[in-house]
Amino acid sequence: MFSFQNGGIIMPNARAAARTLAAALLALAAFSTAHAQETKRPSKQYTIEQFMATTSLSGASFSADETRILFSSNESGIYNVFSVPVAGGPATQITRSTTDNTTAVSYFPADDRVLFTRDQAGNELNHLYVRETGGAEKDLTPGEKLKAIFAGWTPGGDAFYVLSNERDARFFDLYRYDAKGYERKLFYKDETGYQVGAISDDARWVAFDKPKTTADTDIYLWNAATGETKHITPHQGEAAYTSEDFDAECRYLYYTTNDGGEFARVRRYELATGKHEEVEKADWDVAFTRFSHRGRYRVTAVNEDGRTAIRIVETKTGRPLALPRLPAGDITSVTIARGEGKLAFYVNGDRAPSNLYVWTIGEGEPRRLTDTLSKEIDPADLVDSEVVRFKSFDGTTIPSIFFKPLQATAASKAPALVWVHGGPGGQTRKGYSALIQYLVNHGYVVLGINNRGSSGYGRTFYSADDQKHGHEPLWDCVEGKKYLAMLPYVDKERIGIIGGSYGGYMTLAALSLQPDAFAVGVDLFGISNWVRTLESIPAWWESQRLALYKEIGDPVKQRAMLMEVSPLFHADKIKRPLMVLQGANDPRVIKPESDDIVAAVKKNGIPVEYVVFPDEGHGFAKKKNQIEGYRRILDFLDRYLKAS
Repeated sequence: MFSFQNGGIIMPNARAAARTLAAALLALAAFSTAHAQETKRPSKQYTIEQFMATTSLSGASFSADETRILFSSNESGIYNVFSVPVAGGPATQITRSTTDNTTAVSYFPADDRVLFTRDQAGNELNHLYVRETGGAEKDLTPGEKLKAIFAGWTPGGDAFYVLSNERDARFFDLYRYDAKGYERKLFYKDETGYQVGAISDDARWVAFDKPKTTADTDIYLWNAATGETKHITPHQGEAAYTSEDFDAECRYLYYTTNDGGEFARVRRYELATGKHEEVEKADWDVAFTRFSHRGRYRVTAVNEDGRTAIRIVETKTGRPLALPRLPAGDITSVTIARGEGKLAFYVNGDRAPSNLYVWTIGEGEPRRLTDTLSKEIDPADLVDSEVVRFKSFDGTTIPSIFFKPLQATAASKAPALVWVHGGPGGQTRKGYSALIQYLVNHGYVVLGINNRGSSGYGRTFYSADDQKHGHEPLWDCVEGKKYLAMLPYVDKERIGIIGGSYGGYMTLAALSLQPDAFAVGVDLFGISNWVRTLESIPAWWESQRLALYKEIGDPVKQRAMLMEVSPLFHADKIKRPLMVLQGANDPRVIKPESDDIVAAVKKNGIPVEYVVFPDEGHGFAKKKNQIEGYRRILDFLDRYLKAS
């Protein structure tokens, strides 16, 4: 939805893309607690340039001969495609965009051609491209104002699937492309707003997800031979059903659901009989489950109290695969090579950004292929996060991710920030964030609040914010401020609020609807007028438009309610300094949302700073913009919060 988390972007759309993004964006390992560092002091404070000299990575695809791994990296200042030898050594830059995000998708299964996606200055209208072995690039989805999404390879690698909304901006049709000449055929025409979840290896079945609300989804199964579509998850009440993967023999569709419980678990549907069976569960939400190429392994990720736990089982025996010994951190974003003998994954921790590893299954130590932390930063100067919980105004327990500066003590009290994630329905998680570590390194306590409505803590908690935005979830943030104020090393008079996207809305709501609660606010591309935002959502969100209305409010039927909780209509009450950052090309929270709130606050005579990046969308992808934006955030906080 309107999501911003740990400095990155979460994009809604087809399940094929969502699995990768979800695995890449799940935060990671638990380390020693922040309170254990009470007596330590940082040896050095670092500039934003030093923090941004760190490299961000995502994705992994093995080459046909399994000697190289394709991935995305912002080493060049913007995301481009790179390849690194499995044996180790320097990575090679494959694409050389200087203006637009370019993201790796996959090596071709039989040769060195590469698939990648690229949008235009953050507008999220991604096209799918191929890079030929000679270096030429070809747009496989040409056209204006369309969005294309890679949806997977056929088992033999002779074809691949692509989703495109070129016919109707609201709906994504599914095409099958020939891997040699790139000729394509329409495989499925979407006229209902279904979201593709999984395609069977025999090309007979497509599983679709259909949201009814943000907490209530169904699975439909389409038979390519007959054209019949069958609803396979009828249920009472609200429950989330999400299709995940077909097994290699095309006997079962595996899916996750929280029907009958608080947390999502793995079940399967037998295609021949229609029988549903339990497969796997955990004490937390199962985030995803999927098979390796030939089905020898099944990989499952569990969202375990703000971190990721990975499970890999051998499908024939059900035995867990013994993973290698690793440095402190979590394994995430697992990719198993087509030959099923090698495994690529990322390891990430609070003080260490994601690094890419490769492991030959059954052998000893894995090999680290990247070194992403800036050479100028000593990890000992950074901090580990801690999971903390506090009781809100009505007794609801609010889980949060807490960062304490090394220099904060009762004798030297620190300013603090309530950090609000994107969404609605996102989650602040453990893991490396350059912006959070930058702020903490410069003396700010940060409480990454998971207010009611956040993911990962059960379906009751997730639904507790429905049509209550501006009320109970905001009151949780105020209670978070009170929690910070009770800490002996926090200055209770110097507590601000910061957030992006939906978190930006919460910042504006705090300053306008609870004007005495926080000393300052930093809004990164937040919603100021819910009516306009809901009326201007991108066309390609049609499949979840009604779900958004049920979560937030209908801009026609509930206009008065939405105006009541929209900060723009209460801007005259804002009396604390405000900073706003915005991408000019943002398709989710359009620029007028920020323009209007800035203009309104200026009328109050209140200090307001406004930063607009003309070449960014929903989130800031270019290092030069991150450097400018994050430096100005710290300057603003130092001026109006630390010095207050």
